[in-house]
Amino acid sequence: MNKSFVIAKKEFGSFFDSLVAYILLAAFLGFSGFFTWIQGSDVFMRREADLDVFFSVARWTLFFFIPALTMKMIAEEKKTGTIEMLLTKAVTDRDVVIGKYLGCLLLVGVALLFTIPYYVSIAWLGKIDHGATITGYIGLLLMASAYIAIGLFASSITNNQIVAFLLALLIGIFFHLLFDFLAGGTSGWLSDLFQTLSLTNHYDSISRGVVDTKDLIYFGSITAIGLFLAEYFISKR
Repeated sequence: MNKSFVIAKKEFGSFFDSLVAYILLAAFLGFSGFFTWIQGSDVFMRREADLDVFFSVARWTLFFFIPALTMKMIAEEKKTGTIEMLLTKAVTDRDVVIGKYLGCLLLVGVALLFTIPYYVSIAWLGKIDHGATITGYIGLLLMASAYIAIGLFASSITNNQIVAFLLALLIGIFFHLLFDFLAGGTSGWLSDLFQTLSLTNHYDSISRGVVDTKDLIYFGSITAIGLFLAEYFISKR
């Protein structure tokens, strides 16, 4: 596990060595700040002391930005041949995958950390539900974890970054939109099945302040499966 942390530290540092981290942080804070405080159903229009607007914007922002973040994590190394050099070191395929996963998750965590002033400002403006706000942040981290695992899997099966990006988006659409749509268009056990598979359903449950074991298992399962498949395709190569 120490090797995974070393790789995670290297990946996290590489984000800031290039423009990736700065672009992600600027775009994430720009989009979320604009729609939270200025445009549309912002907090002043709602006249409620909560971060529901931010959470709604943030989950869509992460939906697009995480595939852009993960698309080169493995695909680029496969294309340039550096993945072979890395795997000749005293690390396993699992160390590499987990290290890259932790590096991406840490960057998303930093992005969310920069939004703490939103929380402080709204708490100063009115009586905010601290529990629901904290679980909202937890929900975003869990959702980001699942997206990162999906993105790494997509990046592991191709050496083309654009293909990896589009594939990660396509898989994300199934979990984020399609299953939720199918749940509303069916009934009985089939509707229950699609609701269980819907990422939106589980995220909404957590963002309302209810941290259920089934929601944690759901996000943990997607993350574990995505990382396992990424490891499998790396080892297969």
